[in-house]
Amino acid sequence: MRPMACVWMLALGATTGVQAQDLASVCQASSSYDVTLQSQGLLFDRPQPAPFRVVLRDGSLQTDGQAVTLRPDEQDRLSLFERQLRALEPRAKAVARNGVDLLAKAVRDETAQLSLSAETQSELDRRLAARAQELKQRITTSESTHDWQGDMADRYANQIASDIMPLLASDLGQQAVNAAVSGDLQAAASLRDRATDLATELRPRLEQRMQALRPQLQALCPDIQRLAELQQGIRASNGQPLNLIHAGQ
Repeated sequence: MRPMACVWMLALGATTGVQAQDLASVCQASSSYDVTLQSQGLLFDRPQPAPFRVVLRDGSLQTDGQAVTLRPDEQDRLSLFERQLRALEPRAKAVARNGVDLLAKAVRDETAQLSLSAETQSELDRRLAARAQELKQRITTSESTHDWQGDMADRYANQIASDIMPLLASDLGQQAVNAAVSGDLQAAASLRDRATDLATELRPRLEQRMQALRPQLQALCPDIQRLAELQQGIRASNGQPLNLIHAGQ
């Protein structure tokens, strides 16, 4: 099951290898479909099982290319479903962008304890800002969960890790050399160990800090539940329940 996340339903903790909090875990919301917000309607698609392609447009329903006959009350519910999902998009995108900012701040706060040189700190801030801006722009322009499938999160995690971790390790390594030159071999050994363990130690601390985003995600849960309720009882052209969204326990 795909989490009902895409970019605008995701708190992007995964950006630096931190496990993302998404609606699948916070709201128990998921879908076997990808969803794309088109100008003329909503498109839900999946590789299996049928129906593979579902289109909602102004209260009409089409599954796998066949129009589905609906009662007036079902048309009203699907029309409301489309409007409410579109209304949810900007709110969820705002949460996702807040997640990016929160994560960048968490990285800065954690690395502030490393006594980095001014040059390293400046370069770290520059790299974090560039990655955050890139990701927030992607959030703003994305209209489909297809943009966030596969190893996209892993690629972002690897990109940021490759930007940041060597920079931090190099600075700590230089601190170790300086300590050794000054005769403080214990401090030098401690700094070398810290540089080696940095990635392992940093991850759980960042995960903990990302918990601050949870209330913003929880605020979206009633709207997701309402979407799941609106589709109840409506069937696809093959007679199967629509089940575009699963929500709740």
